Parts: sequence; structure tokens; C-alpha cells
Amino acid sequence: MSEHTGDVGAFLAGFVVGALVGAATALILAPQSGEETRARLRERSIELRTRAETLKEEARKRAEEAAAEARKRAEEAAAEARQKAEELATEARQRVEEVQERGKIVVQQQKERVQEAIEEGKKAAARKREELISKAEGEKAGTEEAPA
Repeated sequence: MSEHTGDVGAFLAGFVVGALVGAATALILAPQSGEETRARLRERSIELRTRAETLKEEARKRAEEAAAEARKRAEEAAAEARQKAEELATEARQRVEEVQERGKIVVQQQKERVQEAIEEGKKAAARKREELISKAEGEKAGTEEAPA
């Protein structure tokens, strides 16, 4: 089916080109005076030049509009990217602060645990010392009574 569409397009393009060539030939070979033919050709060339200039100006305007639109979209994308980067940076800073705060809490808890362990160690050492002193005094008293 696409081959058929291509054949029709080629046919139409050939038809248009043939019509233009035929029209130009008819103008040149028409039974008019040379002056009339030249005047018609001059008028036609002026019309074609004007049309070409109009088309060129329209194409230039469209290109400028497309460039302005592309510039606008690029600026919007850049602004959006900057905003997203700022949001991500803010979020990262908040997470860092949260982790630091949790770290401070953990360090404080560990510090308290170590302090409690030290206090328990001191109490255990004091109990053991009292125990050893009592035992030593008991043995001393027992040895003093035995020789008598």
C-alpha cells in the first residue's frame, strides 16, 4: 500500500512540474509580440520574487519563534533543575542534621552507660574491699585467740 502511495505522490509531482514547464513554454511560444511576452515574464518574475521574499520572511519569523520557544523551554528546564537541586540539598542537610542528632543521643546514652558501669564497678570494689577487710580482721582475731 505504501508503494502505491509513493507512486501517486511521484505522479502528482511529475504532473505539477510538467504543468509548470508547459506554462513557461506556452508563454515563450505564445503568439504574442516579443514586447508583450517580455512584459508578462517580467511581471511574473516580480510576482515570484515577491512571493519568495514573503515566504523567506515567514520562514525567518517561524525560525525566530521556534528559537525563542526553545530558549524559553531551556530556561524553564534549567530553573526547574535548580529548584530540584536546592530541594535535594535541603533534604540532604536535614538528613545530616537528623543523623548528627541521633549520633549525639547515642553517644550520650553510651556515656551514661559507661558512667553507670564505672559506678557499679566502684561499688563492687568497695564491697569486695569491705569483704576482704572483714575477712582479714576475722582471721586476725582468730589467730590472736588461738595462741593464748
